Amino acid sequence: MGEAKQKKADAVPVEKARELYNLAFRTSRTTISVIDAMTQRGAIKGEELSAIGQLRDQCVQVSQLAETFQSEFGTD
Repeated sequence: MGEAKQKKADAVPVEKARELYNLAFRTSRTTISVIDAMTQRGAIKGEELSAIGQLRDQCVQVSQLAETFQSEFGTD
């Protein structure tokens, strides 16, 4: 990362970072729930399964990162 970009990244206000963390965590958990409900009800076509599965996997990764962050830094 360039020096200018690093300085800008270091200057992110804690409240904004916390807001982004909370939004990402809630969004990923909700998306996982919606995808699971849709698949249980047969609302997804076969040709859509790959993309939906990738989206769900990405949401699981975000949730896991957020949970790790929370346990390490005690963020609500």
